Amino acid sequence: MDKLASFKAYDIRGKVPSELNVELAYKIGRAFAKFTSAKSVVIGHDIRSSSVELSNALADGLMDSGADVIDIGLCGTEMIYFGASHLETDGGIMITASHNPPEYNGMKFVKRDSVPVSYDSGLNTMEGWILKNDLPPVADVRGKIKQLDLTEDFLNNLNRFYDVKKVKPLKVVCNAGNGCVGPILERLESVLPVEMIKLFFEPDSTFPNGVPNPMLEDNRVPTIKAVKESGAHLGVAWDGDYDRCFFFDGSGNFIEGYYIVGLLSKSILKNHPGGKVIHDPRLTWNTVEIVKAAGGEAVQSKSGHAFIKEKMREVNAVYGGEMSAHHYFRENAYSDSGVIPFLLVLQLMSEEGKSLSELVGEMIKDYPCSGEINSVIDDPAAKIKEIESKYRGGIVDKTDGISIDYPDWRFNVRMSNTEPILRLNVESRGDDKLMRDKTDELLMLIRGR
Repeated sequence: MDKLASFKAYDIRGKVPSELNVELAYKIGRAFAKFTSAKSVVIGHDIRSSSVELSNALADGLMDSGADVIDIGLCGTEMIYFGASHLETDGGIMITASHNPPEYNGMKFVKRDSVPVSYDSGLNTMEGWILKNDLPPVADVRGKIKQLDLTEDFLNNLNRFYDVKKVKPLKVVCNAGNGCVGPILERLESVLPVEMIKLFFEPDSTFPNGVPNPMLEDNRVPTIKAVKESGAHLGVAWDGDYDRCFFFDGSGNFIEGYYIVGLLSKSILKNHPGGKVIHDPRLTWNTVEIVKAAGGEAVQSKSGHAFIKEKMREVNAVYGGEMSAHHYFRENAYSDSGVIPFLLVLQLMSEEGKSLSELVGEMIKDYPCSGEINSVIDDPAAKIKEIESKYRGGIVDKTDGISIDYPDWRFNVRMSNTEPILRLNVESRGDDKLMRDKTDELLMLIRGR
């Protein structure tokens, strides 16, 4: 065997116990300690039923390698990113499968200073050691474990990104999805002048209201319904480990993450004139225009948190955003957060006295987009070549998959890292019909219908 099924492009993720179990978790701890030469590692976990036993096995592996473990318990992924930098540890590991079904679990890794570890930057090496059983002998001096509640420090750090005094009374539907974010929102409610209409706040490993994945249209229904029934100004829903949040306007309309990137870019550049903003290649025109108008510089990066964070460090970008609802902040150890965007949008609505639909309305009108559409394809690479051969005369970019820009519309098609899927995004310059027609045209070619 030369591959472990749970080792993915950006993290570890698989079914428990067939693809990820306590034996493997222990070995991962041993391998991570070897890879980082760690003396200390912060770990935490989400609410899945298998998370605690995997966490304990991981900690044993780390301690048997001589590393001390700081266990912050139930938390969101961004608390591990924060903790690794704040506590100045040699690394951090979050046990989570984010928005996957309950039978899955996984791990996300960072090195010192919250630098991400992806397959190409370390997981491949760790995988090789585990498969060859090339792990060092148990350390002469076993590491120690300490339980630590990092909540207060985490909440205090959020104050660097927004001014609670500038937030006006608002009614907000908050859908925690029975994931990890409920307890943090409860704490924020005590300081924010907002009325929270709470949905699924209780962490529950069975996900009785569906997996916490607001990218799925069916999962948006409870938030939309609650916004309409309550007359809320805003709706927000989080995924399981709350490193992503998704927005709905006061009419219950889902706002594509693409426009939130533009909104946050404009806001952040007010305080960081001339700053660089990282964006992914899937949808670009709105972001590039807004960043330029705000006096900043837009820099394109391949999609995916490891690539975005690497590019942010390379150019010292102040902010990075992906249309998939990942938002990265330089002052947050170049890491993504699902709480900071929520707070920034509350402050923006308050300061400008506008609804979310008013804040993003011009963007949606000027650059209508398809949103990401997935298609299962037998041979995705061959299909991309076929698309490239048909769509000629445009400006071609291969940063991630293939992007082709024409004067009035553009598209990006890229392959999934883990599945036989093609992901399509289309946008136009102010022509919704053209965008829809070209989307249909490309889907006919992709799906062969």
